[in-house]
Amino acid sequence: MSTRDTPAQIGDLPPLGRPANSALLLAGITTLAQVAERPSSQLLAMHGVGPRAIRLLEAALAERGLGFAPEPS
Repeated sequence: MSTRDTPAQIGDLPPLGRPANSALLLAGITTLAQVAERPSSQLLAMHGVGPRAIRLLEAALAERGLGFAPEPS
């Protein structure tokens, strides 16, 4: 799937940009609840998900009283 075919926004996720959306779709992540199940480092490791996308996701999670999963020890 090229990023050209990726929607500008997915489910209840904030608008992130097509590369980040493409990476999340490929990982099967389409909701904030699914984002909250993962540590931010796991998302940041995905090609196309950068610090800006993480900040936007973190803000959207916080608005719903959610956060990223704890980092593994």
